[in-house]
Amino acid sequence: MSSALKGARRIVVKVGSSLVTNEGRGVDSEAIGNWCRQLAALAAEGRELVMVSSGAIAEGMKRLGWASRPKELHKLQAAAAVGQMGLAQMYETKLREYGMGSAQVLLTHADLADRERYLNARSTLLTLLQHHVLPVINENDTVVNDEIKFGDNDTLGALVANLVEADALVILTDQRGLYSADPRTDPAARFIANAVAGAPELELMAGGAGSSLGRGGMITKILAAKRAAGSGASTVIAWGREPDVLLRLAAGEAIGTELSASTPKLAARKQWMVDHLQLRGAVSIDAGAVVKLQREGKSLLPIGVHSVQGEFHRGDVIAVRNAAGQELARGLTNYSSAEARLIARKPSTEFERLLGYAAEPELIHRDNLVLS
Repeated sequence: MSSALKGARRIVVKVGSSLVTNEGRGVDSEAIGNWCRQLAALAAEGRELVMVSSGAIAEGMKRLGWASRPKELHKLQAAAAVGQMGLAQMYETKLREYGMGSAQVLLTHADLADRERYLNARSTLLTLLQHHVLPVINENDTVVNDEIKFGDNDTLGALVANLVEADALVILTDQRGLYSADPRTDPAARFIANAVAGAPELELMAGGAGSSLGRGGMITKILAAKRAAGSGASTVIAWGREPDVLLRLAAGEAIGTELSASTPKLAARKQWMVDHLQLRGAVSIDAGAVVKLQREGKSLLPIGVHSVQGEFHRGDVIAVRNAAGQELARGLTNYSSAEARLIARKPSTEFERLLGYAAEPELIHRDNLVLS
């Protein structure tokens, strides 16, 4: 089988602490340089890349002279604050060497659990990608607590893949991929080249915690692949120091373990939108907007809205209805109901005057809208 990355346009790459910091010896400039070189080459092909990088706490531990990972939350947060400086600086330096801009994005679970903050984060990341800037994402370890921590950056990688609707998630680790048992202790362990993400037997195969630096083991990668598959993204788990691993995967070479999503991306997105989100309100649109949505696949602009029903906030799911009241679509709104009433039937050139600020021209972007 060829790699899931061969036809992927938008790819999220996650690298673990042991790889980024060379087993805790400090940020590995050579390894990061190699990944950045490959990311730049893929970007030159027209692909969109997002990097989710661990390593801030491990780098902070080195800078603070700590030999072992502390258990106290405030010490972990302090280490993250110190280490994040070196981590971001290294990615910025290496990506710039290959002609790419970079941006640091720190997220917490609350950012993705809250619908408005979810939409804000999504808009920011997609804007960066549109401007050919590579986002480097990490969990905001300096402010999180035990209740809102992702727990590991494998989960964060999957959540980001869902957030940006990635075609594929690549988890680079210090293992070749998934085995039927721990190859370090079981010589009969069988390598798993391909499987379906979310298959129950995968979780039985995966072991417990990984290295002393990171918090995840193979089980977190299995669960991340299952989560990413929920939005239609397949996952590849591969050794991060495999020569040109990203370029070879993108060329179609089968490397590591591929966990395929059983549901196509568009179908998964529609199912999520239709079944798992509660409607907060609705808008009625004119005949011209109906044509734009149904026949041309366009976004919904406020100028095509003639009335607003209910009370809702930015990021809520609302219904889109025709003049007869029939539901045509539903999606995530970029504006609250109060704002929507102000800008209904108005062109985007008037938004700043009406709202006091300039925001998205669409009431619902086509990427956040599914037809009924």
